[in-house]
Amino acid sequence: MSDEIFEIVDENNKVIGTAKRSECHGNPALIHRTVHVIVFHPDGRMLLQKRSMLKDIQPGKWDTAVGGHLMPGEDFEIAGRREMQEELGVPATLTLKYLFDSKIRNNIESENTRVFSTVYEGPFNFPKDEIDDVKFWTVRELRKGMEGYSFTPNLVVELKKLFELKILG
Repeated sequence: MSDEIFEIVDENNKVIGTAKRSECHGNPALIHRTVHVIVFHPDGRMLLQKRSMLKDIQPGKWDTAVGGHLMPGEDFEIAGRREMQEELGVPATLTLKYLFDSKIRNNIESENTRVFSTVYEGPFNFPKDEIDDVKFWTVRELRKGMEGYSFTPNLVVELKKLFELKILG
């Protein structure tokens, strides 16, 4: 992973400085911003990505289809469109629907995340050094997956919110 520069923000997303990626991952005091895009198949199944074993956080686990950090000066929607193209080869012109904001806090990192959704059935073209696989999951498969250890903790939190908001049935 390159040592990207992230904007550091307060609890309300106000930029208060910058730090290197390597400083943010491992120091939960440095809150930075991320974006997630949930990709739904037209039939309602939800796309997940299997994180590469080379990733520095949660290698080999299933995660939200698109997730990434905002670059300095970038807003959430522009970052979401950029990440869709970079991670899955999905056209940046697809309609993005705002779903919710969340705050991810754990002993590794602190992220303020904006979550969007889009509908797209593929094809997908992903970087093999970052993603091992992508797969559409039914609601039943998602519920069952939440019980095991193959999903990232962040994905489990996000799925619970999607069920709570009745975005997933």
